[in-house]
Amino acid sequence: MPGMDFALRTTPQETAAIADARISELAQRLAHQLQEAPAPPASGDPAYPLTLLHVLDQLQQAAERLQRQAAIEAANAGAGYPQIGAASGMTRQGARRRWPGLFHHSNEKPTEHPTMTTPARPFDVLLVEDDTADAMLIEEALSERGTRNLVQVTDGVAALEHLRAPDTVRPDLIVLDLNMPRMNGHDLLKVLKTDADLQTIPVVVLTTSTAPDDVSGAYGSHANAYVTKPVNLEAFEQAVQSIDTFYLDTATRPRP
Repeated sequence: MPGMDFALRTTPQETAAIADARISELAQRLAHQLQEAPAPPASGDPAYPLTLLHVLDQLQQAAERLQRQAAIEAANAGAGYPQIGAASGMTRQGARRRWPGLFHHSNEKPTEHPTMTTPARPFDVLLVEDDTADAMLIEEALSERGTRNLVQVTDGVAALEHLRAPDTVRPDLIVLDLNMPRMNGHDLLKVLKTDADLQTIPVVVLTTSTAPDDVSGAYGSHANAYVTKPVNLEAFEQAVQSIDTFYLDTATRPRP
């Protein structure tokens, strides 16, 4: 991000060596204090190693708490999950799984600004997707673009049960896979677009299929958009831009 430098000034190996040395010193000092002993006991006595193990466990828990706080502060300062993940030696997805919701700790606008369009207002999404890995990518990509609430179901039957439940919040957008058990996306789309209560909800088909019959069939059943699902995150974000563009075009239209 402009004006921000997240580069580390030491190699991971150098940082690890420094951290190991400092933690070892700190743990031994704390263990000595807990035992109220000036030096470790004689070899073969388990008391000191057990005390040291206890101290190291507490230090690990403290480090995890401090890591989350540092991640929150980094997010508030303008870092995104890619930078936070890189600083922690993990992928962007790994950072988001480890520290979810970093951009919801204040009333301020999220500080992670993707390079694509931002929806005009927060929106609720119903994701109909049975592949766990794909669902995580979709959730990540949408959540960073203004999603207020995302509900995932794994097939068409579950989607209809959710939509028709009396206490369900009506979604602003349905993102729909085609290949699913029980009721597939083709059949669900037909039901949605012939149901007087549900037919006005925009539906984006997001699938791996590029078959002409699937594309024409989706539009023939009145899908509002058809997006091919890429397999990597960078390409997937470009696909989500298509959803954003579509949503921005429909979000301000009054509902019938």
